[in-house]
Amino acid sequence: MDPAPAALTAYRAPSQRVLDKEIHALDAYCRDFIGLSPFATLATATADGWPDVSPRGGDPGFVHVLDERRLALPDRLGNNRIDSLHNLDANPRAALMFFVPGFDETLRVYGTTSVVDPGELDVDLTEFGKPPLSVLVLSVVRAYFQCPKSVMRSGLWDPERRVDRSAYPSFGTVLREHCRDTTIPTDDAVMRAALTEEL
Repeated sequence: MDPAPAALTAYRAPSQRVLDKEIHALDAYCRDFIGLSPFATLATATADGWPDVSPRGGDPGFVHVLDERRLALPDRLGNNRIDSLHNLDANPRAALMFFVPGFDETLRVYGTTSVVDPGELDVDLTEFGKPPLSVLVLSVVRAYFQCPKSVMRSGLWDPERRVDRSAYPSFGTVLREHCRDTTIPTDDAVMRAALTEEL
C-alpha cells in the first residue's frame, strides 16, 4: 500500500467509539431517525468511479424501512436525467445521508441496490397523490450516525443565519443564463407554481 499523503499525517487516529458506532443493520434508532427524516442525499458513482449526489425529499419517512436490512426509496418525477439510476445500473453501490430538521446529527447508510417496479413491493408508496415511477431498494451493508459538528458549524437550522432569498438571483434567472434560454420565467413564484404541479 502506498504511504499516506503528508497532509493526512495531521489527523489523529479515530477513537474506538468512532469505530464501534458502525453497525451492519438498521437498529431501532436508525429506523426511527429515518421515519422522522423528510430529506436525504443519495450518493452513487458511475462505472468508472465518477461520483454523483442527488437530493431526495418527501413527507417524513418517505424512505420506507422494509426491515432491518432493507430500505425502499421511491423515485418521483424529476428532471428525467435519471443520473442516479443510470449509475446504479452500472454500479449498484450507493449511500444515503438522512437529515431531520432541527437535529444536528445525521445518519449515513451504505449498501447495494436494485431498482424495482413499485408493484413488486407490498407497501403503499403513494405520496402527493401519485405512485413512484420506480423504487430503489437498498440492502444495508453498514450504517452509522455522523457527529453533529458540521451541522453545528454551519448553523443550518439557526433562524438567525437563514439567508434572505433576495441575496441571490432567482432560480429562473440562473437557469435562463445557464441554459441560454430566454423563455424561462425569472419570477420565483411562477417557477414554484409550475414545480408544485409536478410534486
